[in-house]
Amino acid sequence: MAIKQTAGRDALGEFAPKFAQLNDDVLFGEVWSREGELSLHDRSIVTVVALMAQGLTDSSFQYHLMSAKNNGVTRAEIAEILTHAAFYAGWPKAWAAFRMAKEVWADDDAADAKAEHQNEMAFPIGAPNDAFAKYFIGQSYLAPLSTEQVGVYNVTFEPGCRNNWHIHHAASGGGQLLICTAGEGWYQEEGQPAVSLQPGTVITIPANVKHWHGAKRDSWFSHIAVEVPGTERKNEWCEPVSDEAYAKL
Repeated sequence: MAIKQTAGRDALGEFAPKFAQLNDDVLFGEVWSREGELSLHDRSIVTVVALMAQGLTDSSFQYHLMSAKNNGVTRAEIAEILTHAAFYAGWPKAWAAFRMAKEVWADDDAADAKAEHQNEMAFPIGAPNDAFAKYFIGQSYLAPLSTEQVGVYNVTFEPGCRNNWHIHHAASGGGQLLICTAGEGWYQEEGQPAVSLQPGTVITIPANVKHWHGAKRDSWFSHIAVEVPGTERKNEWCEPVSDEAYAKL
């Protein structure tokens, strides 16, 4: 399918109409559209390497990096492509190319980390925990595993995310059980040192005890939260865990 391109006419249509026509209709309309001979994915790789080799890391290079991403070139692929090309095109040119590539593929870093975290556990990450967002610093996710008999939820925290100090009140019974499933996090009761959490760690939270839990600053973290049956149960949300206190962990 022919690529519709108007950049040449938009920028140079009056000043250099023939160049604009060749750019839009021949280069993009014909050459780039010959997908039977070479895919858009591979043409993007060739173009990026050619521009990098000339040291042309300007707006046109950024455009072709964005096109490469849209044409299916992954963050891992572009990193390997630029690394390989550095030995032939020159190290300074590669540095310049990497600075721009990091910006173009920046959103993929978080997505890749999330996918990697999901692969570490059997339970789903779930949807953004919007209903309780006001009680968290950072982004959390919630996946209900069971709401019959007792509530069982898989809770996931992005790096640095933690919930506010809170209390699971109950007249009898109650409290919560945390079963850590992936990543690393923290649990802390008021007046006590923070406890480091890893997969397999089990935390029994008594009723009426003020506490918080969440991810470490450089790790995704997930735990299963089990609501312990009790009477007159209710949750009280308190103040956030300050950045200063969290930074000391």
